[in-house]
Amino acid sequence: MDTVECLVIGAGVVGLGVARALARRGREVVIVEAAGLIGSETSSRNSEVIHAGIYYPARSLKARLCVDGKQALYAYCAERGIAHKRCGKLIVAADDAQIADLEALKKKAEANGVDDLQWLTRDQALALEPQLHCVAALLSPSTGIIDSHGLMLAYLGEAEEHGAMLALGSPVLRGTATNDGIVIETGGQDPMQLKARLVINAAGLSAQRIAASIDGIRTDSVPGCYYAKGNYFILSGMKPPFSRLIYPVPEPGGLGTHVTIDLGGQMRFGPDVEWIDAIDYAVDPARGEKFYAAVRRYWPGLPDGAIQPGYAGIRPKLSPSGGKADDFVIHGPEQTGLPGLINLFGIESPGLTASLALGEYVADLAEATGG
Repeated sequence: MDTVECLVIGAGVVGLGVARALARRGREVVIVEAAGLIGSETSSRNSEVIHAGIYYPARSLKARLCVDGKQALYAYCAERGIAHKRCGKLIVAADDAQIADLEALKKKAEANGVDDLQWLTRDQALALEPQLHCVAALLSPSTGIIDSHGLMLAYLGEAEEHGAMLALGSPVLRGTATNDGIVIETGGQDPMQLKARLVINAAGLSAQRIAASIDGIRTDSVPGCYYAKGNYFILSGMKPPFSRLIYPVPEPGGLGTHVTIDLGGQMRFGPDVEWIDAIDYAVDPARGEKFYAAVRRYWPGLPDGAIQPGYAGIRPKLSPSGGKADDFVIHGPEQTGLPGLINLFGIESPGLTASLALGEYVADLAEATGG
């Protein structure tokens, strides 16, 4: 049986960010990934937005790590030449009843240390985006977009520069705690057993299943897992009418059906919120009707037939539909009951923005707990 100091399960943007942080500290790191390529689930099926840190409860992990991660991410992109754009976004009130929601968002953002939001009147907002409909808006100048795949390649490259190794096509089957580490068994074409002194479970949608499969874990430390699917539709046949991201006020389960523009200039709408029982990335074209209604609240000029099904992503939620908005959950040995095991649960948005900060947070936790 092979042994390794640190084993990271999951090669999404967070797992790679953790691997990078550990490897930079001189730790021996192996990353195992079930799929045949990196970042093929949540990390590559999102809006690719660098979030400012507006929406999260004060002092939550999401708020702290998003705000810290945003600053670090912009600096990292500049240093490493990763494609990105600080394009800014508008959060819009479509009618007078939503003005109070905007005011509450501004206060929440300020409590999180986001001090650059600007209140815009209707005329000021339309001066920036003439085709917009709103009665007021918040301008977030530090919101941006990023090439998520380029970011993940940079994390992996830096981890490998410091000695980390990646094993693709290696799904984790089960684990067993021993006196001097945790044995992880993987399947795939080249099954293996690895004993690691430190195991980081950053498996995203599979994190709960993998945690529960480790013999000896405190079962009450594994939360539920619920899938909130987000469908995206693409604008086709016309030039994008906006140069900034456009967001409505948030809705339960997500941030509302918003407008994002990728680095290639293509405009997309979404995600919506569709609660599902099993992983399914198919986009139902019939959902487009709801997209027209949602988008026309702030862009009345959206023509019929202008949107086409795009892609879908799935958020790993810790509470079901109608439940509370959960924070990131990061369990160390005190919660798992196993020395050397750290589990990451519910790492949804703003996980990409927070990925550098999350990596350092987990690496610090590992050192603090002797992993």
